[in-house]
Amino acid sequence: MEMHRTTFSLCLLAVLVSSAIATEPLPGTEPLEWTDPIDVRMMRHAHQFVELKIDESVSRLANRQPLSPAELQAKRERLKFLVGAGGREREPHSHLAFPAHQSPVRMERISDDDLPAIVFEDELIRISRVQWPVYDGVTGEGLLLEPVESTEAHVVVVPDADQSPEMLAGLVAGIPPENQLARRLAASGASVIVPVLIDRHEVSSTKPLGISNREWIFRQAFHMGRHVIGYEIDKIVAAVDWFVKTNDSNRPIGITGWGEGERLAKYAMAIDTRIDAALLSGMRSEPVEAWREPIYRNVWSIASEWNESVFQELVNPRAVVLEERQDAVIDEKRDKASFLERRDTASDFAYGETATREFCTKIELQLSASNASLGSPRNDLASFIAERHLRQLKQLDEYTQRLARESELIRGEFYLNKALPKLGERKWSTESFHETTPVSEFTAHTDRYRSLFWNEVIGRFDDKLIEPNPRSRFIRDTENWVAHEVVLDVVPGLFAWGILMMPKGIAAGEKRPVVVVQHGRGGLPEDILNGGYNRVAEKLVGRGYIVFAPHNLYRGEDEYRWLDRKANSIGKSLFSFLLLQHDQITRWLERLPQVDGNRIAFYGNSYGGESAVRIPTVLTRYAVSICASDFNDWTRKVTDTHDQHSFMRTIEWEMPYFNMGNTFSYAEMAYLMIPRPFMVERGHHDLVAPDHWVASEYAKVRLVYDQLGIGDRTAITFFQGGHTMRGEETIEFIDRHFR
Repeated sequence: MEMHRTTFSLCLLAVLVSSAIATEPLPGTEPLEWTDPIDVRMMRHAHQFVELKIDESVSRLANRQPLSPAELQAKRERLKFLVGAGGREREPHSHLAFPAHQSPVRMERISDDDLPAIVFEDELIRISRVQWPVYDGVTGEGLLLEPVESTEAHVVVVPDADQSPEMLAGLVAGIPPENQLARRLAASGASVIVPVLIDRHEVSSTKPLGISNREWIFRQAFHMGRHVIGYEIDKIVAAVDWFVKTNDSNRPIGITGWGEGERLAKYAMAIDTRIDAALLSGMRSEPVEAWREPIYRNVWSIASEWNESVFQELVNPRAVVLEERQDAVIDEKRDKASFLERRDTASDFAYGETATREFCTKIELQLSASNASLGSPRNDLASFIAERHLRQLKQLDEYTQRLARESELIRGEFYLNKALPKLGERKWSTESFHETTPVSEFTAHTDRYRSLFWNEVIGRFDDKLIEPNPRSRFIRDTENWVAHEVVLDVVPGLFAWGILMMPKGIAAGEKRPVVVVQHGRGGLPEDILNGGYNRVAEKLVGRGYIVFAPHNLYRGEDEYRWLDRKANSIGKSLFSFLLLQHDQITRWLERLPQVDGNRIAFYGNSYGGESAVRIPTVLTRYAVSICASDFNDWTRKVTDTHDQHSFMRTIEWEMPYFNMGNTFSYAEMAYLMIPRPFMVERGHHDLVAPDHWVASEYAKVRLVYDQLGIGDRTAITFFQGGHTMRGEETIEFIDRHFR
């Protein structure tokens, strides 16, 4: 009996000692004593971090050296690229029958059954409805105002987005006669083009979308390296082309703009040196504040590459007249313009007398003193104005959809055909087996493409990682594993956080593989700890794997979207932060005595699956990657205006990557994993994409793995389920490559 009591006491002591050890912080870490929600703290720190980065970028730009002549031209080309302009020189061409052609330079008068081409004419001016070619299938459209007598100058008058050309010509109500700049310039001897801009009204749909027309075009265009801003700049440049073509007497060419038009006129003058002078009214917000603007003004890297001094260098010695005027007031929820309620004086409108006369002096034009109106408003123009805007909107929609459709060929030329030219040169064959290509021939290109992806698509913070200073606290002890919450410093101002689930019974000196299990949008690490995603973490720990469940910053809808918007202004994205954090996480994990640093896998669901093709593809410390509930044709996913699976109609879209459609979709991202194992997990009833999108995109990946003779390192599993991890074939895949 005494022996049994002694044995019981020793066992109890062992349990108590074990329990005491389990509830302490992890060895080699300090106690974690934070009591506030860590996800909220992390988001706050991330915002502070990126705001500091914006300030640093702006400061560097302010203190730069003046640009040399060669640098000035390079800056013009770079600006053209960033705002999505220059499409007239870089249209893709993949048609099998019709040859590529440059859009002609001409002005076409529009006449139809309802209205003649000339909508007004008196002894001074003639006003015509016109359109002019810009791209294949896209025209600029608006009004051409011509003096009846000789032409002394040429001007593009760019309205605000919610102004029609007819307002500035005085044909319809909305602007007082003294501020109808297009009419006044034409009456003074200038040939004037007033283009139509895409407005801010809500997209027409069977159900309210809460998306403005400008944002509708921006959403699909940004991914394709284009922009609603760039499209409209190209329309302006095409109009300038026509002025140059018909300008026999070498008359000055000017440009003016108010509100949205001010921004367009400013960019156009910086890009096109044929424009001699500009009148810019309103909307001169600093790029440092770019993230506060409506999303359709989002320009990649603008705060780090553009400021007033850059603009001045690009336009010097040409003349710019600046007029301080109140802009249209933008409703931030709907991105609509609601013009100021009070219109007691003309000072509410652009183009006051002083600025207008100064501009006219710059283009050698004598401004007429007459401010007489053209008479009663033309109510018969209303339906034409509405139809014209819809036509312009649809043209840009259809053109961008064509860019998206052709992007698969563009991406092939960009990456695969260069890294594996044998696949681009294939011939008809009846052979049952083809020779494979050495892996080294393909991976010789990988570092270059990985760098392009990280630096130019995701955006890379160059900060050096600091010591992780790990802090931890015990959160759970079960029969088979113990869990601790862990916080790591990453760089000054940014930290990483997650939950480490350590199997019990790891022998001294034994090193186990780790699976990083990543939650989806709106999730937390405890979702994984508590059995979420089909209890995949418990399954893994039960098989002896160490599991780490990190927190990614896509929680708090507006918070992480604003974070991404801020980052975009300096050429970064949400994943710029995540890559820093995961770099530190994997470095810390491989230093743990129980961890085999050569066997760290990433397994993510939904937004975590999105992470699986953006984080391990860049961070090679991840030896295996599994993408669950996300893999698909990413270009279609974010740009398609016809398929219900598209993000075009949802808030999930608002995480843009500039020009990604021409460089990387999921296949190209997966190529960056080669030769490491990569797997896709797909539920048939997952509405993130249809099965054929997933299968088609994955087939490109499987082809390359097979061509390299490593087809056993990739797999896809379909299961009769929805948007979740199944955690069966995928764990077997990890077993196969880690055991």
